[in-house]
Amino acid sequence: MSTTSLTGFEERFADVKAVRLRYFVGGAGPPLVLVHGLTGAASNWAELAPRLARTRRVLVPDLPGHGGSAPLPAAPNLDAYAERVHALAQREAMLPAPLVGHSLGGLVALRLALRHPGDVTGVVLAAAAGIASTTRSAEFWISLFGLVRPGRLVAPFRERIARYPALRRAVFTRWELSDPASLSARSVEGFLAGPPLHTDVVSAGQVLVRDDPRLDLEGVRCSCLVLWGARDRQVPIDDAFEYARRLRAPLRTIADCGHLLIGERPEACADAIVSFLHWIREVDEAPVEPEPLG
Repeated sequence: MSTTSLTGFEERFADVKAVRLRYFVGGAGPPLVLVHGLTGAASNWAELAPRLARTRRVLVPDLPGHGGSAPLPAAPNLDAYAERVHALAQREAMLPAPLVGHSLGGLVALRLALRHPGDVTGVVLAAAAGIASTTRSAEFWISLFGLVRPGRLVAPFRERIARYPALRRAVFTRWELSDPASLSARSVEGFLAGPPLHTDVVSAGQVLVRDDPRLDLEGVRCSCLVLWGARDRQVPIDDAFEYARRLRAPLRTIADCGHLLIGERPEACADAIVSFLHWIREVDEAPVEPEPLG
């Protein structure tokens, strides 16, 4: 897979609210929007997006400053990212739609759902940031990671890394994955394709550590699913329980899986997401019982 492709998807560019965004569209059916995490890119969904596109028309953007998208002129908060995703989906006539957000993308999806409740039919929070990421230690590591950008250093060797399990273990630590050797070659390339193209991931990291969504979660009107790797060492599973409690949402954990669950266990993630999408569609289409006359 090249740095500019998702298998079966068309690469597109658009100027959205004064920012040029790269994004991918593929599949046929009801719309679905996928939002990647901090320092990631649309290519992070290399294994999962084609699975979901079997029954859905899927929109996969590079967030501003990530992958092939230009940076924001200013990023006061995550609403600036959410508004670009919303405007892009609107441009592609893919609203209303459910959203799937990984890590930072989960928080962006929540912000979008809060700002445009009529356009979001459901949210899947896949190892979503937003709770532990507001702590002092998280702020330090997120800032350091954004400045150093280690993914950029190893990205030129991603094809070799994809071929050798020992190199995967060296590059993808257990902080990110339960078993780095289990990543497919496509997932390895998908996670390493974005960093060389990034222009500004620091701004997203800075607003992430300042954004605590807990006080706003009661305002989320759509159904949600909390999806987590049982061995996530980057975003603790305590965050999953708190999201599930505050959103009154089901929690589904995936065994033997770390933070990069969308690449480590794409089939299990796809099963969970498709089941959730079927459920919310059934709820939306269920007939409303008339109230008895008084």
